[in-house]
Amino acid sequence: MPDAHSALDGLLDLLDLERIERDIFRGESRSALVPRVFGGQVAAQALVAAGRTVPADRLAHSLHAYFLRPGDPGAPIVYTVDRIRDGRSFTTRRVVAVQHGQPIFHLSASFQTYEEGLDHQADMPAAPDPESLPTPAEMLPRHLPREVADRLIEARAAVDLRYAEVPPWGSVGEPREPRSQVWFRTNGKLADDPLLHVVLATYVSDMTLLDSVLLAHGRGGWAVGDVVGASLDHAMWFHRPFRADEWLLYDQESPTASGGRGLGQARIYTQDGRLAISVIQEGVVRVPR
Repeated sequence: MPDAHSALDGLLDLLDLERIERDIFRGESRSALVPRVFGGQVAAQALVAAGRTVPADRLAHSLHAYFLRPGDPGAPIVYTVDRIRDGRSFTTRRVVAVQHGQPIFHLSASFQTYEEGLDHQADMPAAPDPESLPTPAEMLPRHLPREVADRLIEARAAVDLRYAEVPPWGSVGEPREPRSQVWFRTNGKLADDPLLHVVLATYVSDMTLLDSVLLAHGRGGWAVGDVVGASLDHAMWFHRPFRADEWLLYDQESPTASGGRGLGQARIYTQDGRLAISVIQEGVVRVPR
């Protein structure tokens, strides 16, 4: 199993796309916990592709994405960027990810030059100190078979992700309020590149957002196999500067689930209480027949 720093280096290499034409990039894939490419990887790579066609002084402020087909972890992914608009303040890009001749993912992202303006935010909710919470290596084996725990620890080794409460697979059969909190940061320092920090937060944002859907129904999720699911769409708004290598609180809830789909929504705060990101995701959540 890789150590934390080598795992982060591996993730940064995974997100460092090869430019094969002016607006065409190629990314590698790697196996995830399920037999498809992890959605956060595709979203993060697509944002990298978009960001590399935008002036450095324009920062990502939103993205909207659809997961169209499962990605093949054994094949590279080609990202084609469409330069939709370059305005005086805003830049818009559309990215299509293709494997085996078919689109698997679609992203629209908007970038903006820095501006002063009105400023207010929702207060940060109460949360335990992240340093007081068990690490993944300490927590996961308590609730999962050793083999499953080891696979999950390895898949997330680049990130220090700590649950404020018992995760869904630790309370199977016990419906709870559909809310969850995790703290996360990368396992190592990152360069001072604002796009890189946004990309890493995008990557992590797909890991736990639908947990709150599972909590409402006492389901353990993909780790224990009592539901099957996949991300359908994903939206993020980046409000204030942050660093993905410093603690971020991911405060998540699910307002509804119906029709084989569940909705998760969340706010991400810096440790000093600034609202950095808003996130909404809908996913397929089905009980196996």
